[in-house]
Amino acid sequence: MPAAYDPDEAPLARPLVIDPHAAAAADAASVATVFNDYRSRLDPDTLRRQEADLALFAFFLGQVQAIPPGQAPAFGARLAYDPYAWANVTHGLVSAFIRWQLQEGYAIGSINVRLATVRRHCALAHAAGVLSADALALIRTVRGYSGRQARAIDAQRRRAATPTRVGAKKSAPIVLTPAQVRALKQQPDTPQGRRDALIVCLLADLGLRVGELAGLEVGALDPVRGTLTFYREKVHTTQTHQLSRDALAAARAYLAADALPSGPLLRGSRKNGELWGAMSARAIRERVAILGERIGITGLSPHDLRHTWATRAARAKSDPFALRDAGGWGSLLMPSRYVQASEVANSRISLDDES
Repeated sequence: MPAAYDPDEAPLARPLVIDPHAAAAADAASVATVFNDYRSRLDPDTLRRQEADLALFAFFLGQVQAIPPGQAPAFGARLAYDPYAWANVTHGLVSAFIRWQLQEGYAIGSINVRLATVRRHCALAHAAGVLSADALALIRTVRGYSGRQARAIDAQRRRAATPTRVGAKKSAPIVLTPAQVRALKQQPDTPQGRRDALIVCLLADLGLRVGELAGLEVGALDPVRGTLTFYREKVHTTQTHQLSRDALAAARAYLAADALPSGPLLRGSRKNGELWGAMSARAIRERVAILGERIGITGLSPHDLRHTWATRAARAKSDPFALRDAGGWGSLLMPSRYVQASEVANSRISLDDES
C-alpha cells in the first residue's frame, strides 16, 4: 500500500519550463498545417472556386501596384497555401478589392463570394499567427452587398451605356417550362443522343448536382428496380432515388447499348459522336449548354435543370422536408425558398365581409 502524501516531506515545487526550441518548432508546424487542414476539409469544386477567387485578388493587387504585376499568378497560388502571403493584407486593400470589382462590372453575387473567401483566408492567417487580431478585426468590418443593394446596383448598370457585368455567371437561374424539359429529353437514337437524354433526365427529373452526376458509376443504376444510388458529398450520405419514367427509359437504353461494363457511368464523346473515356463535370456543363442552344435557350447550365426540378417540386406542393432530403440539402433554408416562391402570397388571407 503506498504511503500517504506528506506535504512537509515533499520536495520544493519548481516552475515548469518549456524548451523554447520545442515551442518554436511547434509554432512553425502549426503555421504550416492551418491552411493544409482547412483545404483538406473542402470538396474539389469549392477548392477550385476559392483558388480562382484568390487568383483574381492577386491580379487586383498587381493592378494597384501592391505587388509586381508580373508576379500576380505566382502570388495568387501562394495565397491558397502560404499564410505568410497574407502578412501585409489590410482593411484598405480588401475594401479596395470590393470597389474595384464593382467598377469592373463583376456580378454582385460573385463579389460577395470572393469577399467571403478573402476574409476566411485572413482568419486562417490570424490562426497561424501571421495576421494580427487588430488587422483581422478591421478586415471583418468590410461588408458585401445585401440583396436590396444588389438589385439597386444592377438597376443602375442596366441604365448605363457600358457593359454591366463580366463573367459567365447569370444574375438568376433559368426555370424551364415542362415543354422545354420535354424538348431537351428528345435526343436522337445514337450513342451520344442516348447519353445526352440520360444526362437531362437525371438533372431535370432527380435534381442531381453536376458533381454528383459526373461521379456516378455504372453500378449506381439498377434498371430492374428502377433506382439510382449515389453519394451526396454536401450532406455526407448515400441516397437511393426512384427513377422517373423518362429517366428509367433513358437509363435502360444507355446501359444496354453504350455504357461500359463498370467504372464511370457517363462517357465522353468525340466530335463525330463516338463515346470514349469518362465525362467530367466541365464537359457536362458544356454539353448542357449546347443542348440548350438547340432548343433556343442561351446559357443553360446543369444548375438550371436542378433549379427547374426544385421549382416544379415546390409548385406541386411537395413537403419541404421531403424536398430537402431529395435535393441533398443540409437544412430547410433552400427548399423553403422554392416553396415560398411558388406560393400565392395572399392565398391564406381572408377579409371580413363588410357587406
